[in-house]
Amino acid sequence: MIMLPAGGAGGIGLRERVLGAYIGFAVGDALGAPVEFLTEQEIRMLHGTLCDMVGGGWLRLRPGQVTDDTQMCLALGDAIEQAGGWNLSVAAEHFLGWYRSKPVDIGNTCRRGIARYLRDGSLESPFSEGDAGNGAVMRNLPLAVLTLGDDEAFARFTLEQCHFTHNHPLSDAAALALGHMTRTLLGGHSMSRARAIADGLVSEQRLFNFEPYPKMCTGYVVDTVQTVFHVFFNSDSFEDCLLQVVNRGGDADTNGALAGMLAGARDGVGAIPRRWLMKLERPVRDAIERQVDVLLELAGKSE
Repeated sequence: MIMLPAGGAGGIGLRERVLGAYIGFAVGDALGAPVEFLTEQEIRMLHGTLCDMVGGGWLRLRPGQVTDDTQMCLALGDAIEQAGGWNLSVAAEHFLGWYRSKPVDIGNTCRRGIARYLRDGSLESPFSEGDAGNGAVMRNLPLAVLTLGDDEAFARFTLEQCHFTHNHPLSDAAALALGHMTRTLLGGHSMSRARAIADGLVSEQRLFNFEPYPKMCTGYVVDTVQTVFHVFFNSDSFEDCLLQVVNRGGDADTNGALAGMLAGARDGVGAIPRRWLMKLERPVRDAIERQVDVLLELAGKSE
């Protein structure tokens, strides 16, 4: 069972931050999924301000049920556990197993990439201009934890897992930037350090500029990054961050998951509202807690 630590941010340990990132990711997914593809106006008509895990939506989810975002993230973590480290072939088999499990949802680019692997065994998708979605970015958290303290390994492993389904420079840049931000926050570093990483991404790829915020919330990775950055840097708590992002609609499950990952890494698992934590599917919570301990041990960061 997840124990919620007491104390302020200064007393948050690494495990609490990693749990915060992982649970925050799943909470954002489950909170946002029922309003995926809705507009802000439609959400207001249906819910006022969405504050709780209500279930439903186009996928007819149970309250607290996660989607492909969390499932693919956990599949990647399970592959790392089985291999005792990073092995793309093992990861591919875990993605294939998830694909065969008939998940509640799967993005088109992920579907094509896994189908290609099933067809010819290749571990890298060819470049495609249409593959600048957020599907590779959303599942990368296990690698961010596994490689704590090794930036070169993080970059190399991240690009390998991204290119299994998404081979596009915008997807690559987003996955690396969000991963580096998460790793910085897991280390207890300041928001200014995280902001410097975001600003560095914008400097290298002006498309990601989020000031002023363009107010686009689609699954295009540029829209995702702009939405997540805008909300994360303009909110004052985990709850505020999540409520802002999911009530914008669009790709609300992925945007919510990534915002929850960053806010959870910053604030720790104790900052996640208990009403959301307790509503999250118990098997998912249990899998996350076990996976966090495995990844920290493999990273040599067990406390």
